[in-house]
Amino acid sequence: MAAPRFSPVPPTDRPRYYESPDHAPASWIPDRPGEIEGFQPGGPQLGAQGPDQGFALRIAGQLRPKLQLQSGENVDDVIHGCLGVALRRASIFSRAPVVHDLTIAFTIWGFYDPNPPAELVELRAPLFEGLRHVAHHYTEGRVVADMPPESTLRMTPAQVAAAYPADWRVLVGA
Repeated sequence: MAAPRFSPVPPTDRPRYYESPDHAPASWIPDRPGEIEGFQPGGPQLGAQGPDQGFALRIAGQLRPKLQLQSGENVDDVIHGCLGVALRRASIFSRAPVVHDLTIAFTIWGFYDPNPPAELVELRAPLFEGLRHVAHHYTEGRVVADMPPESTLRMTPAQVAAAYPADWRVLVGA
């Protein structure tokens, strides 16, 4: 190992150098019981797996001031409800969530519109109520996340914004 010039080293010491160990361990292979072969499993209550999903909470926090809520709606319920939609969209593209995923989720449910259609408010009010309590309302959150068809989630934010006022039923899958 190298030493600074100011450290005392006896002149008779032999310099050290790297030596390989006598035994090289076998290479690692994925043979653990919990190892998943292929893609993540799909099915009811399993959600939509994807990388770095927690980052969506940071994005949602930045979009929070833009949300237009009606009386009786809670901003945390709205964020947690739309979070499932956004994460589902991100997982369709096999990537981490981005701002466009949340923008689409908030747009289709009318949370960017100061005057959303009355029927949409009527539909979303019971669906989003209490979703901030994720541990107790996971099933209800999955219902909100699974409602929009995949065709909606594959649209661009501009396409969703253009279709929103007239075709909100198609966008949310109602």
